[in-house]
Amino acid sequence: MQKIRITGVPEHFNYPWLQVIAQQPFLDEGIELVWQEESKGSGAMNKALREGSTDLALVLTESFIKDRTEGNPSRIIGLHISSPLNWGIHLSAKSKENALSELNEAPFLISRYGSGSHLMAFLLAKQEGWNTNKLQFEVIDNLEGAKKAFENKEAKMFLWEKYTTKPLVDAGQFKRVGEIPTPWPCFVIVATEQILETHAEVLVRLRDMVYAFADKMTQDKDFPSTISKTYGIQQEDVKAWLKQTKWSTDNKIEKSTLEDTMDVLLNLGLAEKKIKVIKLVDLKFIDLS
Repeated sequence: MQKIRITGVPEHFNYPWLQVIAQQPFLDEGIELVWQEESKGSGAMNKALREGSTDLALVLTESFIKDRTEGNPSRIIGLHISSPLNWGIHLSAKSKENALSELNEAPFLISRYGSGSHLMAFLLAKQEGWNTNKLQFEVIDNLEGAKKAFENKEAKMFLWEKYTTKPLVDAGQFKRVGEIPTPWPCFVIVATEQILETHAEVLVRLRDMVYAFADKMTQDKDFPSTISKTYGIQQEDVKAWLKQTKWSTDNKIEKSTLEDTMDVLLNLGLAEKKIKVIKLVDLKFIDLS
């Protein structure tokens, strides 16, 4: 039995993938789909793509594009979430600070360098007029690492998707002092060179199954309740999240979207160069408009 390994964060965005994988649609063809959770985020998934320990990953757009410009040979085969990601800006609930204006010298907790939590810190700093050359970072791996760090009252910022952390805010462990959306669609589907060479046709069918499921599930009146029960998020928060979230349901990507993302990374000093947009994607999968 051949296996196709698919990696993503353990968050509500990936519910359609989990449901399609559970159906194992390619077993009759001798292919098993294997889901791998990566709590450390996109930086760790980029590493897994490079090392070949996954075949497919659902990666933050900015994180993969930066890694691709630095030599990651993998390619985008579609958007996963075509709307922005709303990052919550969090502190320990024990810290005395209550506003962004008090935090210009506070360090950032990040899952790893090159992750979304790392890259978005620069976007936040630029937005707030802080000196990006003086930013400090502490690697904490994942959300559990942030919880441990926030047992201390010292002011440290942690950027993470705001509805994932909402239960922790409600429980009084985290304090949210603001939020910042990405200026681009937030998740892309990325495949390694090897799986593109050996299973391109299966990947097209798999992606389109997920697209079809996502389109159907968002029209289901019981969907907010399902997400609430599955991920432990209050139903009213799920409904608010759904109003801000759009799953991709076709193979179209605007060229300007990828160009603009590279421009922002360059302007922030997070990428050393731009590459041609066609080198970011596999054109067998993408309608690049």
